[in-house]
This record gives sequence, structure tokens and C-alpha cells, in this order.
Amino acid sequence: MSTAQAQLLLTELAGELGDAASGSPLPVDRVEAVGARLAESRFVGSEVLGRSVAVLGGYFGADASELLAAFTTGYLRAFRAWLLAEQESVRAAEIAARRATEAQLRDSEARLRAVFAQAGVGTGISDMSGRIIEVNAAFAHMLGYEPAEMCAMAVPELTHPDDPPEMWDLYASLIRGEHDNVQVEKAYSHRLGHAVWTNLNVSLIRDADGEPQYTLVLVEDISERRALRERLHYRAHHDQLTGLPNRSRFFDALSVAFADPSARVGLCYVDLDHFKSVNDTFGHAAGDELLVQAAARLSACASLPEHLVARMGGDEFVVLIPHPHNLGEVAGLARTVLDALARPFDIHGNHLTITASIGVIEDRGQHRTADELLQAADTTMYWAKAAGRDRYSVFDADRGRRENTKAELSAAMPASFTRGEFFLDYQPIVGLGDERLVAVEALVRWRHPELGVLPPGRFVDLAEDNGHIDALGALVLELACRDSKRWHDLFPAHTPTVSVNVSASEVADPTWLGRVQRMIAETGIPPDRLQLELTERTFMEAEGLPLQALRTLSETGVRIAIDDFGTGYSNLAYLGQLPLHVVKLAGPFVQRIRTPETVNRTDLLVLETIIGLTHALGLTVTAECVETAYQAERLRNLGCDTAQGWHFHRPMPAHRITDLLAEPAIDGSRRPR
Repeated sequence: MSTAQAQLLLTELAGELGDAASGSPLPVDRVEAVGARLAESRFVGSEVLGRSVAVLGGYFGADASELLAAFTTGYLRAFRAWLLAEQESVRAAEIAARRATEAQLRDSEARLRAVFAQAGVGTGISDMSGRIIEVNAAFAHMLGYEPAEMCAMAVPELTHPDDPPEMWDLYASLIRGEHDNVQVEKAYSHRLGHAVWTNLNVSLIRDADGEPQYTLVLVEDISERRALRERLHYRAHHDQLTGLPNRSRFFDALSVAFADPSARVGLCYVDLDHFKSVNDTFGHAAGDELLVQAAARLSACASLPEHLVARMGGDEFVVLIPHPHNLGEVAGLARTVLDALARPFDIHGNHLTITASIGVIEDRGQHRTADELLQAADTTMYWAKAAGRDRYSVFDADRGRRENTKAELSAAMPASFTRGEFFLDYQPIVGLGDERLVAVEALVRWRHPELGVLPPGRFVDLAEDNGHIDALGALVLELACRDSKRWHDLFPAHTPTVSVNVSASEVADPTWLGRVQRMIAETGIPPDRLQLELTERTFMEAEGLPLQALRTLSETGVRIAIDDFGTGYSNLAYLGQLPLHVVKLAGPFVQRIRTPETVNRTDLLVLETIIGLTHALGLTVTAECVETAYQAERLRNLGCDTAQGWHFHRPMPAHRITDLLAEPAIDGSRRPR
């Protein structure tokens, strides 16, 4: 109670005893009632009675013994009754709590029993000796048993041939108490003999002292899930048509082979020749069947366990030979594959014969990654195709470097146009009568930032192959025309003709004629100071609009020359039908008359005939590759008009041509080189 309530109660009790102070004795029962009310009001502390007696004794004096006795008796009697009531209440609460706990425990055990027995997840308990104490129906039925049958078994009887040794080592460490829980994927043998794959979770149950007592296992059947996973894994790593390992599986195996940096690795990259014609002629179903049969033959050739045959896609296959003894082993396998594929295939009643091209590589060499090695084998396969197919080629590191350089040049070419890396040198062309400079041939160079200055032989063919020849030709034409315009402004009386080589693809472009005409107009050079050189093959292919474009330019004054005459068709009669001004003799013709020892009458007769007929058609003749005075003299005697070569001048930059044009004429002698 509150302080106010306590004061009120004590004031009331003091009032009850007040009559005793006036000398009138109180009945014993009334005094006992006062003591009882004090105890019943929960004033039951250890000092309550003692202090109360002391206060009353001090107030009433020595004659208060009976009053104090009655007060004490009433207090103690009430206190005892309260204490007994409290004890009974506690006992009753304890009994009720115990009964409630027992009921809850029974309910809990019933629930756990129901969960254990009816759970869909297999559950089992075993002791430390491995004896199975209890399993639920799900676990027993999973393996084709009844629970009672499994309780007669021991854990070691549930081993499976696919169990790895470390699995049971892990179980032993669990029994020793080194682990509290392990989870593994385990196969069990079904009563009918097939395997049941499970996800197994084993927990160690300890007693109050922490000592291992039991193991609890939870078993989930994952057989269907595992089968699906294996099917997906197979499909992810095997070709669906042929059943061979696919590109992904091959790279996994190649990476393993590459794990040892000192190990050699052999590859045979196989591509079926003209496979597209099979699809086009007999249909894709026949092509697929051919691939299936070819894959089977490849697998038969690579018969060793460590060999791996994979389909890379389309009609390309690769054979991996880890740790070959030497190149002969890999090359021998390539020959075996060629022989196997050479036998006719029976495809839907048709007997088809097909060959293959194979790239062979055996040493890792400078190939630091699996990708680089495979790329080298692929490149080597294309070498075999270029050599005529139905063969294998062996990787050559020097050739590979050249091929890589060509690829790098091809990739770098577009950006090099904008960076101004291409420039021109000029090969002077002189008159054989007085050796005076009459023309120059523009020779494009590439100032590569890493490889230095590259001659046209290193990149012109690449430009034709990768579709950049038009851009290169346009750049050469522009640079040559601008240089020609400067020479014309400086030396209008003896401006040299600028000869520019033109490719077949440029002439075939419908926009080429317009580009040439615009360049002449923009630079302002006289049209007759521009000469376009085309090879014999270009002229033979220039029919229709291309040939008309050449005639149009010729009619406006542009000179047209046939270059390297004598290396192609050498059709003399055809010359009269072309809009020509100049015939340039091919270098091999001139090389045959290099010295008196190399010349013969037949060569001179051929040259005399070509020069004579050319002059009869009203054309002039230019000889290329003149390197000796004997060549120059012979050509002069045969009536050749002009010549170029190192005997006269080497190719030089535009400013050196300007210097030559500025030198005074020296009669009877050749200009300085």
C-alpha cells in the first residue's frame, strides 16, 4: 500500500489500543485482533514484529506485558495463516505448471513423432556404433524397404560403389565429434538394384556433457534432378548432331592440357572440302548425315583414350592430342584422317566422296594461350586449302608471323588513311634517245608507325582483299595530281606525265569515272599530264561501262597505259581495240637481256615484234626494270621509246623530282640519278 494508506492503517490500529492508555484494560481478543490486522495487512517483514513490540512496550511501560503478549499472539497467528496460504498457493502453482509442462511435452513429442513418421523428407537416427535406431517411411520407401527392415541394418550396409573414399572418411570424423554437420551428395542402392541419388545432411547429436550420442540424417531424393542436370551438362558440352564434344568441352580439355607449361600439345584442325556443295546438291538432311558419318570416322582414327575429337561448328572438327611424342605422331594422325575420309560415304543411297584440309600444329612455341594455339591450327588449315585441298599443312612460325602481320596491316589500314601515313615516291621515266625525264610513275608507300616504310607489295593486295583499294586508289590519285599541278606551275614547258596505277575493282566501280574527272577539275592539271596504268587482266575484265569509262577519259586527253604487258594474255591483236596510248613491257622480258650472256635471239625477236606492232598501232613503248647499260642500249636499238629502272633513277620523293626538273639539260649525257 502507499505511504498514506499505511499511515491511515497504523493510526486506526493505534486508536484501537488507545483505551489501554487511559487505564482501562482491553479484552485479550481485541488486542489479538489488532496484531492480526497488522499481519493480515502484509506487514510481514523480519523487523515488523520486533519494532512494533518495542514501540508498544515503551509507550505502555512495565504493566504492558499482557497487552504485548496478546498483540504478539494475534500477529503470529495471522502471520502463520498467511504463510501457510502462500505455501499452498506456491505448491498449487507448481503442480499446475508441472502438469501443463507435461502436457506440452506430450503434445510436442506427439507432434515430433508425427513429423518424423509422416515427413516427406527421409529421416533416420543411428547410434555411434552405426546401428540404425529409427527411420521414417519416406527414407525406407525411398530405398524400397519397410522401416522395420532398415532398423535391422547398419549404416555401413548403405554404401554404394560410387561413394568416393573421402565420403566415409568424413563420416568417421563426424562420429569422432570433429564435425557437427556434413552435407554431401550420395548414391544409395535401391532394393531393386538401381541407384537412388540423394542430398544427404548428417547432424551429430550430443548429450549434456557434449559427448556424441546419435546421428540424425535428412535424405532428399534428387535422382530426377540429377538426371536432368546430367542431361543438361551433356547437351552443354556435346554437339547435338554428331554426339561429339562441342567447342566448350574442347576448350575445357585444351585448358587442362595447357595447365603444364612445359607440356607439348598437338592439334589437327579438320575442315571438309566443298561441303556446301553437298547441302546445295543433295539437301541439308544429306549434309547432316555426312557430318554424322564423318564424325564417326574421325572418332575411330583418334582411338587412344587421351585423344579428343570435337566438332567446332559447321563442317569443322578438331582433334586434340595431349602430350604427343613428336610432330610425326600428329602428322601421322592427320594422314590417317585423310585416308579415312577418302573412302566413299553412303548417304541416303548416294555414294559421295569428300576430301578434307587439315592444319597440324604440335609445339606450343610462342602461343601462350589455348586460343592462340587453336587460331594457329585454324590458320594452318587454310594454308592446306590454299595449297589445293585434300592435304594437311604443318604450322610454320615464320609464315604465321607474316600472316599475323598481314592481318594487323589489314585492320590498321582504314585509320592510316586519316593519319596521313601513306605517301608517294616517284620512279622517273626517261626517253631512251636522250635520257631526259619525260614522266614519273607514282609509287605509294606506307609509313607504318611500328614497321617503318612499307613498299606497295606489302599492302596493295591486302587493300584489294579487304575492300580498301578504292580508298587507297583515290588517295594516290589525289596526291599525284596535286604534285603534278605544282610541277606544272613551276615547269609548264616540260611538266612530266604522272602515271598512276589503277586496279580492276576501281575501274569496275560506277563512281570511279566521276572521281577521276572531279580530281582533274579540282587540281587543275592538264588531262594529258595524267596517265592511268592498268594491267592486261584489268583490260580483259573491263567490258561494258568500265571500258566506256576508259574511252571517255582517253577522249578528254588522259593517257591510258597497259602495264606489265607480256605477263598475261599478251594478245597483240586486242591492243588495237583498246583506248591505249602506251604499252609497258613487263620486267621479265627486259630481265632476259640483262647482259650479253643472258640474251638470246628469240628474246630479241619477241621484243622487236612487240615494239614494232605497238608502233604500227600508233602507241609508244615503255620498258620497265632497266638495270644495266646493256639493257638500255639493246632497247634503244630495238626502237623502244622510254624506259624506267635503277639504271636511270631509283624511286624518289616529290621534292627530288622537282630538283631534277630544275636542272639544266645536258646534251649527249644522261641526267644524274
